[in-house]
Amino acid sequence: MNTTTVNAEKLTGFKLPQLRQVFSGIIVSGVIRLVALPLAGILAFLLLWSVTAQNIDTSLGKFPGPAAVMEQFNALYDEHQRSRKKEQAFYERQEKRNAERVAKDPNYTPKIRAYTGKETFLDQIITSLVTVMSGFLLAVAIAVPLGIAIGLSKTLNSAINPIIQIFKPVSPLAWLPLVTMVVSALYTSPDPVVAKSFLNSLITVTLCCIWPMVINTAVGVAGIDNDLVNVSKVLRLPALRHVQKIVLPASVPMIFTGMRLSLGVAWMVLIAAEMLAQNPGLGKFVWDEFQNGSSDSLARIMTAVLVIGFIGFLLDRGMLTLQKLVSWDKSASQ
Repeated sequence: MNTTTVNAEKLTGFKLPQLRQVFSGIIVSGVIRLVALPLAGILAFLLLWSVTAQNIDTSLGKFPGPAAVMEQFNALYDEHQRSRKKEQAFYERQEKRNAERVAKDPNYTPKIRAYTGKETFLDQIITSLVTVMSGFLLAVAIAVPLGIAIGLSKTLNSAINPIIQIFKPVSPLAWLPLVTMVVSALYTSPDPVVAKSFLNSLITVTLCCIWPMVINTAVGVAGIDNDLVNVSKVLRLPALRHVQKIVLPASVPMIFTGMRLSLGVAWMVLIAAEMLAQNPGLGKFVWDEFQNGSSDSLARIMTAVLVIGFIGFLLDRGMLTLQKLVSWDKSASQ
């Protein structure tokens, strides 16, 4: 028996075989909690879904079960692949035609027209992700500095708090018609950098993200320990240095709580906004399939619903991981 084993037995009061049993029990318990229980829940959900779907008849046929959804997911991926091949062939034809024209006329300036084929399901996933992250990052750039300023100044808090409380309960979708009209009136460039539909969705997402971030940031800043504030005063830190070294590190947990809340709400609002305004994205895909009314429409809609939920889960986990990396508070786990 080596020294390490003897020391371990002295510290714990257990013999080596007992220690092995304890550690084995801990490992098994962790595996059950992290793997077995979630897997059992997913399997139970799939079974319940499959049984329930068989007993629901709609005007378009049976409600889609897991098998039908998986079949449509594969079909949508195949459609994406076919679309990419068509796009590639489209540009190859143009390049061949331009090469022939240049060979006949060296002064000819080749022109490449953009491919205007229908967006596939995967294209619309990317469109929605780009839109939600753009609107979210714009909201972060506005809300976090504003929240810090409000948290540091009671005067500014008294002035702006009524405005926040008035606009906070307003549904972001109520802003959509106003945003659409304002963008149409002001964004009149003959050669726009981005589409108006993208701006409409982006601004709507930004409006729904701002309030939770402003409130949580302001609460986090206002709740900084007085001892930290006194240290800053003793060191006579300039205002920007005070924010950088004291305010931000101390309020990071609350800031990220607001960011997680905002991103989750933004993803839900974006899908609804795309459906309502028919802007490109997953929401438009769902609405188009509903209007289509084909025998595959329900399965395609259900596929989109699962993808929307899974992406929302990944966005939340991503924000949680980022919070753990930059925050001193490692207790956030849900």
